[in-house]
Amino acid sequence: MRHVGRGNIVLKRVKGESLTDRLSSAAAAKKALAASFQKKISDPELAERRAANLAVAREREERLAQRSAEKEAEEIRRTAEEAAAAAARTEQEAAEKERLLAEQKAARDARYAARKARQRP
Repeated sequence: MRHVGRGNIVLKRVKGESLTDRLSSAAAAKKALAASFQKKISDPELAERRAANLAVAREREERLAQRSAEKEAEEIRRTAEEAAAAAARTEQEAAEKERLLAEQKAARDARYAARKARQRP
């Protein structure tokens, strides 16, 4: 860069002086980039790596689905066990209450019989 006059900057010119030269060099660069991309896409090693990655991803998805199914089955089993335990606890509480009521009735009947016995001399 060099300064000409007051604050005017003149840039160096690139190899191609005309606009068409610059456009053609840009198009050539785009073509070269596209060619290298096509070369990478058609690479058999890349296709093998992609296939291997897809297989690994499928296996991972299968493992995750299997774990999810196992967790769900475990949750169902745990819920069933809790329900069975709650039912057994309820049944046990009902039996205990029934036994307690029977004991209370027997004690009440004994008191009633003792009172009747005292009244009949």
